[in-house]
Amino acid sequence: MTARTRFPDISSRAWEHPADRAALESLRKVPGFDLVVRKVMSLMSERPLRMITLGSAVEVGPDQFPRIHQLYGEVLDVLDAPRRYGLYISQNPVINAGAVGMDDPFIVLSSGTVQLLDDEQLRVVIAHEVGHILSEHVLYKTMLRLLLKGGTLVLRMPLTGLALLAVVGALLEWDRKSELSADRASLLACQDPDTVRAALLRVAGGVGDGASIHAFREQARRYEEEGGVLDGVIKMLTLLNRSHPFPVLRLRELDRWIDSGDYQAVLDGDYPSRGDDPPPAEGGSWREAMGSYAEGAKDATEPVGRFFRTAGEGAGKAAGAAWSWIRGRDEPPNADGPDPGPEPDPGYTVGPDGIINFDEE
Repeated sequence: MTARTRFPDISSRAWEHPADRAALESLRKVPGFDLVVRKVMSLMSERPLRMITLGSAVEVGPDQFPRIHQLYGEVLDVLDAPRRYGLYISQNPVINAGAVGMDDPFIVLSSGTVQLLDDEQLRVVIAHEVGHILSEHVLYKTMLRLLLKGGTLVLRMPLTGLALLAVVGALLEWDRKSELSADRASLLACQDPDTVRAALLRVAGGVGDGASIHAFREQARRYEEEGGVLDGVIKMLTLLNRSHPFPVLRLRELDRWIDSGDYQAVLDGDYPSRGDDPPPAEGGSWREAMGSYAEGAKDATEPVGRFFRTAGEGAGKAAGAAWSWIRGRDEPPNADGPDPGPEPDPGYTVGPDGIINFDEE
């Protein structure tokens, strides 16, 4: 087994991308946003998600997929995770994975991920999801997936029209940025840049003999540097329905982190410790993060966020009605849409075989 550097008491701040932190801070600056999150999640329950997965997928353990169980344990040890989270494999031929939950998150790998990736690439995917959990991304990600997939849930929310559009748009922008942080966690866990690059190549479609990491890096450079304004608009539109940045953009951001020397500094033991993390209310050095966000990661996701923020500027009335409801009034107001009628079922999206699929990589 390859000896890897372990990071005792490492804080997730060591791998969190400035764009991720800045986008999350923007979300948290929306008045009452955290309470909106809790209100949405109060309409749901983590237990059905867990029970559906427990009943339809296969739980990884010492006696079930022991090789994957060992890989998972090694990832947790390197990143010094405080505990082991549930790990499941579901029947899905696409390379796919997701961290799900609220208070007690768990990870779901697709069977395609297990079959199409080698052990080291699988380590990358598992570490990616562990990075999401340790960065506390999972609550917002689960909420966003339920909002996007469980359309009837939206009918129970007072944030309708432009207000809801603005919230979902801001969540989507942050969601894509959060993937850049999880990619860095993957690199710290496997400690081989070419392994992470190879995993991204596989995700993009680079399978079989002849797939070249070098050529893929050159493709990523051309995608970023070529094209004018029209190409930028096309890139923006193609990202609207994506939960992840394009693999080539993720590769370029990872290369920047390596080239900056910050990755090597963490390997050398120069990283923030979990014990020094600021209280949640303080958030962290967001001024520095905002500056880095302005300079780095200027890919096609930013116009999307600007569009949604502009669309939401005229939604103050609906947002105010939502805030009144959140603070405990008896009945949710009918902000700017029709009466939704009887309380609908939350509407989990479950395949015909009873398996939940989450749109994570």
